Amino acid sequence: PIQVELRGLTPDMVLQPEGAQRILRDVDDLSALHNVSYHLLAGSVSPHKKFLTVGLASVRRPRGYYLPATLQSLFKQSTEEELQEMVVVVHLADADPIWNVRVATNIAHKFAHHILLGRLLLIHAPHEFYPTLEGLKRNYNDPEERVRFRSKQNVDYAFLLAFAANLSSYYLMIEDDVWCAKSFLTAIRKALASHEGSYWATLEFSKLGYIGKLYRSSDLPRLARFLLLFYQEMPCDWLLVHFRLLLTQKDVIRFKPSLFQHMGLYSSFQGTVNRLEDDEFQADALDLPDNPPAAFFTSMSVFENYEPLKAYSTAEGYFWGKDPAAGSVFSIVFQQPARVTHVRVRTGSDERRGDFLHAGVLELGRRRRAGSWDCSAYTTVGTFEKGTFEQRGLERGMPGPVECVRIRVTQDQSEWLIIQSIDIWTTAGT
Repeated sequence: PIQVELRGLTPDMVLQPEGAQRILRDVDDLSALHNVSYHLLAGSVSPHKKFLTVGLASVRRPRGYYLPATLQSLFKQSTEEELQEMVVVVHLADADPIWNVRVATNIAHKFAHHILLGRLLLIHAPHEFYPTLEGLKRNYNDPEERVRFRSKQNVDYAFLLAFAANLSSYYLMIEDDVWCAKSFLTAIRKALASHEGSYWATLEFSKLGYIGKLYRSSDLPRLARFLLLFYQEMPCDWLLVHFRLLLTQKDVIRFKPSLFQHMGLYSSFQGTVNRLEDDEFQADALDLPDNPPAAFFTSMSVFENYEPLKAYSTAEGYFWGKDPAAGSVFSIVFQQPARVTHVRVRTGSDERRGDFLHAGVLELGRRRRAGSWDCSAYTTVGTFEKGTFEQRGLERGMPGPVECVRIRVTQDQSEWLIIQSIDIWTTAGT
């Protein structure tokens, strides 16, 4: 395989497009993965292809052990129907075979029911199949130990992806220290339906590292080879960004709220404290918003590319408007009238704490004006408190379907306005 120098790249820098097809061709030619003999430590592969494989790799941590709690969350937060469509694959990838067998025995005992039903597989790729982990390039001035850890992690994932390639239609990557939202599988199915017919390489259900990344299983052999080809160059989450870009998905497609939350306090690398949390995690995935198709209008000047759509869609980012004054509006105009039951709006951000809506109301509109971004009749349903609005049961106060949802500023403010997210729930009926 060709060697490509990636020294000095950061995750937002892209491998040059003219080299992309050549790199992917080299990736397809990489044969190391074809000869791996896996040890199946527990479980049996189902003869039936499932909807979703959930894959995670686990090694011995100097402090903390979260794997049983992660598996418990995966199974507990899923219904019986969802479990029938899912298989969980754990790559026990520690260099110590005694640790791997001990953990496999412990997990097989705790989750015997799921093992017997073919819902849980524990595998191990023997270390004789690994490329060298000595004398690796120290990109980014990382210490030698750190480079070895992250390079091995890339290979751990490569072998896991290669094993999982034919088990299901889709593959979800998580870590061994996460909580899952209730019915995350149903939420993922809903997200896939919303993107039917559109091109994507990666869908994201968490904003942390490589937690909650969804791939088509048909892309897994290529992704596995890609991680193996560049295993010593950079951390796995950076390589995943490059893979997405090489497959020509320019923008991040991340669904909110997040379906997975980091639970571990200690990193698997040297046991350092790692307090990462996803502030957009929601524990009940069945309560996800509908956000019907809509057009947007605002009377505020938009800062750079922080356009209104970003507050409402799965696109990464938020809306950022300049100089909000009394009477400034942000309007959502539905393509079809809808019975709105519940609205939640969050404004401001951790980085710009002052840029929230200091005083404002939320209004629901009817009788849309022809050829206009507006409705002719609005009902005020509530006010913003500390930059946030949330109200349920809205259908009870409206005589019929809603065509517009409007945020109206009620007093001048010197700070600009960030609208982080707008979530709208609807019910069937007219």
